[in-house]
Amino acid sequence: MNLPAPHPALDALDRDELFQQLNTDGVALTPPLLTREQCQEIAALFDEPRLFRSTVVMQRYGFGRGTYKYFADPAAVPLVGRLREELYPLVAWMANQWAPQLKERGYPATLDELLAECAADGQSRPTPLLLRYDKGDYACLHQDVYGDLVFPLQIAIMLDQPDEDFTGGENVFVEQRPRSQSRALVVKPSQGQGMIFPVRHRPVRGVHGFRRHPMKHGTNAVDRGRRTVLGLIFHNAR
Repeated sequence: MNLPAPHPALDALDRDELFQQLNTDGVALTPPLLTREQCQEIAALFDEPRLFRSTVVMQRYGFGRGTYKYFADPAAVPLVGRLREELYPLVAWMANQWAPQLKERGYPATLDELLAECAADGQSRPTPLLLRYDKGDYACLHQDVYGDLVFPLQIAIMLDQPDEDFTGGENVFVEQRPRSQSRALVVKPSQGQGMIFPVRHRPVRGVHGFRRHPMKHGTNAVDRGRRTVLGLIFHNAR
């Protein structure tokens, strides 16, 4: 892989260990994917309007409080576009392990092939985004679906350092379990770390085979400072 100065190199990620985390907890936390300097470089893009196709002020729609922006062309931002492209084979492998358990389709080997399928289905708007939360901002529980073609996993990368750049703002995941109470999981990545998690649901083995456990994700309110996250969603939007 040729992403500039990754830490660690993306091809050094332990695929099996991450997949085990994902199956055990519903979320897998990677080692740092970006250096501090790379995180700061990406976070600074938030203030360059020309790079984005749309801006969403969350409180206007009842999504919570904060702002996020969708990149107009992730490929035009090398660090973002190449991260998405080069992390895709990892999550595609995971998705294809899940596919027979969920009785769902498999996914192509490359991001370009997936995006071509999205375009054929009328989904051509890029979905990678930057999210900015200031004091008091939060995200309600939600899923990032965007159309009929949904790639089942996504990655969120923390661009600021918890307890230094901000406090609060923990990532919250809620898993709905059939005929049981929901389970909440709080994840607190360090700067540069990524979280791999389901877009809609994950397979969990039950007595009579695998069951779908729906999952939603959100963010607790920021107590102090500013929290910036890069969201890598692999399917495009309608």
